[in-house]
This record gives sequence, structure tokens and C-alpha cells, in this order.
Amino acid sequence: MLVLLAACAVSRPLEASREQFAASSAYVPEGPPKLTLFTVISNNSESGGHTALMVSGSQQVIFDPAGSFKHFDIVERGDVLYGMTPAWVAAYKSAHARSTHHIVSQEIVVSPAQAELALELVTNNGSVLGAFCARSTSSILRQIPGFTDVEVTFFPVNLMKQIGRRPDVTTDRYYENDIGDVSDGIVSPQVILVQATQRGE
Repeated sequence: MLVLLAACAVSRPLEASREQFAASSAYVPEGPPKLTLFTVISNNSESGGHTALMVSGSQQVIFDPAGSFKHFDIVERGDVLYGMTPAWVAAYKSAHARSTHHIVSQEIVVSPAQAELALELVTNNGSVLGAFCARSTSSILRQIPGFTDVEVTFFPVNLMKQIGRRPDVTTDRYYENDIGDVSDGIVSPQVILVQATQRGE
């Protein structure tokens, strides 16, 4: 149980009020519909620290079950982060990547119907208990046609390996060397842009 509790942070959701949620503007992504599995991996042990799922359909959201990514400019409801522009996605990855961990992104192009079902499933799922990030994500994925072979698991690396066996997956690993935890690394997209400019990117 201690291992499972270490796998995901115990979430204390910074939930949006109904008024904030209603006033929020969804971000509509460019390109084909996609599902992207995020897995936070220890640089020392290669064990999994967290699982999240980005859905890019009629809007782009990140299902961040029992996650620690909280920012007052992000609308969150039921462990779903709304308005996830490319800059906010970069901020999400940057917050999780640090000297002790990196983040693996596994992107799969899907049909519009698959993406909309995924959106429905994550927005209706509700908040998730700590240590249930991989279990809730794998349970959602197996309800989507084309992903019904996904086995429900508590372990982020197990789910990552399952998705990694698919022929249609594009995988990327993102590293940073800063110290601290997720909350220490959370910055706004404006700061990410300034940092990239300073690095000459």
C-alpha cells in the first residue's frame, strides 16, 4: 500500500466554482484528434510516479487524477484541467520533469468519435483518490473502442508499457534538471516563454 500511495500525490483539488467553470473558455486544438498518455518516471529506479491523460478533441483537456498541478489561472473540475493550450501543456510537463524524474508522452491519433468519448469519460469520472491515477486512467481507456485490450492496473509503468506496444504510438521523453516537487515547478506559460527565450530556443 505504501508503494501505491507513492505512485500518485494525494490530491486536494483546487476546484473551480460553477461560475468560474461556466466562464472558462475551452481551448480547441489544431490537428487530428489525439490521446496522449503522460507518465512520470523516476530517473533512478525507472518506477512510475504518476499517470495522466490528455484528450485532444473538440477541446483539449488533461485528466490529472489525484494530481498536484494546481494554478489559479487553470480551471479544474473533477481532476480535469481545462483550457490546456500548448503553452500550458509545456508548463505541465515542465512542472513534472525535474532532477529526480522525467515525463514520458505517448501520443496516439484517434478518430473524432474516440476523442469525444474520451472527453465524456474523463469529465464525468470525478475526482480520484491518491494512488489511483493509473487505475482510473486505464479503466477509462479500456472503455474506448480500439483500447478495450488495455488491462486495468494500479502501476503507471505497467500502463505505459501496454500503450508502448501499440504500433500507432509516438513516444517522447522530456527531462529537466531543476530540484523540488511538482508544486515548486508550476509556472505560467508566460514564464515558460521567457525561459525559452533566455535559452535561445
